Amino acid sequence: MIVRPLGASTRAGLSASRGDSRSTNEVTSVSGSGGSGTGLRTSGAGAWMGIRFSSWSAMSDVSGLGTSVIHSRPVDNLGGVYRLALAIGLLVACAVLAAFALLAGDDPPEFGAAVVPGDPFAYEPERAGEFVSRATAGHSHVLHEKSPGGVVATARRVERWRDEIDEIASTADVAPEVIEGMVFLESAGYPDAQAGDELEGAVGLTQILAGTATHLLGMRVDVEASERLTRRIARADDPARVRRLEERRRAVDERFHPRRALEGAARYLAIAKERFGRDDLAVASYHMGIGNLESVLRAYGEDDASWSQLYFDATPRDHPRTYRLLAGFGDDSATYLWRVYAAREIMRLYREDRGELRRLTRLHAAKASGEEVLHPRARTEVFERPDDLEDAYAAGQLRPFPNQPAKLGLRRDPDMGELAPRLDAEPALYRGLRPEAYALAAYLAAGVRQLAGTSGPLIVTSTVRDLEYQRLLERRNPYATTAYSLHTTGFAFDIRRRYVSRAQAVAFQYMLDRLQSLNLIAWVREPGAIHITASTEARELVPRS
Repeated sequence: MIVRPLGASTRAGLSASRGDSRSTNEVTSVSGSGGSGTGLRTSGAGAWMGIRFSSWSAMSDVSGLGTSVIHSRPVDNLGGVYRLALAIGLLVACAVLAAFALLAGDDPPEFGAAVVPGDPFAYEPERAGEFVSRATAGHSHVLHEKSPGGVVATARRVERWRDEIDEIASTADVAPEVIEGMVFLESAGYPDAQAGDELEGAVGLTQILAGTATHLLGMRVDVEASERLTRRIARADDPARVRRLEERRRAVDERFHPRRALEGAARYLAIAKERFGRDDLAVASYHMGIGNLESVLRAYGEDDASWSQLYFDATPRDHPRTYRLLAGFGDDSATYLWRVYAAREIMRLYREDRGELRRLTRLHAAKASGEEVLHPRARTEVFERPDDLEDAYAAGQLRPFPNQPAKLGLRRDPDMGELAPRLDAEPALYRGLRPEAYALAAYLAAGVRQLAGTSGPLIVTSTVRDLEYQRLLERRNPYATTAYSLHTTGFAFDIRRRYVSRAQAVAFQYMLDRLQSLNLIAWVREPGAIHITASTEARELVPRS
């Protein structure tokens, strides 16, 4: 029979019990942790992590719906989850927040971020390698969390094709590691993966569309015959009969033939590399299509720009047409290359350091975001008692979180720290963050304000806690985590999912995706709040005294 695993929704649909933020207030609220254009599109979003986007509405944030995936035979649940990280550019440095003038009025936002000399995370061509590494790490979580059967099982399935990949790659002048990463991402190593009911869509080990297969790659594809055989395979009970039918299907639809599928993908990359002159652009075009990428390059004005330059430098202010194209695809095309690189790194670890791969996967699986990868429990200081918080403030390890919405664009929820009297402590102890987390919050808010063109603040509902406070919260709020809470480290804060305008909601999402692509945050959408954990690398945003 045909199994249709239901795709998981985006972050909002992940288990609420796995996070540790609050929503409206700490006690009473619940908590838990197709491209446009005419270019040739080779694949969907990957057979096991496809996503389509819902529209924005005022006072809400984005929510995505995972697409379904079909396999000819029963396999592990391939629930998919991902979202497009919008390609934005130069942001504001928190050291100069005071210099920003508040933008008032109801005029449509310009969606451009101020360019401030000294911004440590402004894209520079000489730092391209660093930005590629950051984006690869920032988009790796979904592969660790959602790989069918787990990362190691998926890597094992993918590795079985490596000999053929090596042979095919050598004849096509394509890096075998890249093709292997694409197989991991596109099909999780299943040669019969389908992205939907209709076999005109993406199919096989490398998820090639029927039209691309026949019109560009010279592959044999008889969709009608392939669909008939697929239905017969689904009804067949005898394994020998299934194998015979699958062999017949491979003959009429070469996308189901593993070697032909690999050859088709390599041929596509060779064609795209000849057109664009760059390996990274060839891989990026595999998802969005050659025509769409040509449109992006024309809008940007540089035919030989790297993908990292396009992705990080195409700002709404400096390259608005390029940005609109990238954002308009709405199918995660902009982040495809980073996820291929993340899959490539997983395969490297699978062969060279499986212990490290398992360690990373455990950390990714611990929460609905990669926050424990940024701050593993074994390597991170946790505040145990109110006295520890007092000492940390005195030593400068924590800094108070002021209630200065006009200056910072952040309003402190008045209920923050409301349980402190039960511990004979002052609520002010629970209104602070590590300096790098505070700087990150201010940086994020300044970007939102500049992008949205509004002076309305974001509302911060929760910051640092100690273990005693966390345990008290657990008894009063069934959704509070009983596991390692990043709030007890001072690196996590929550922002209420309530916005003063649609523009603010859009700008907030825009900033979250940018910061994730820089690997400066891990974040997750929860019932009432966005739970954000700042990396220690956000220390670059802390003003030098």
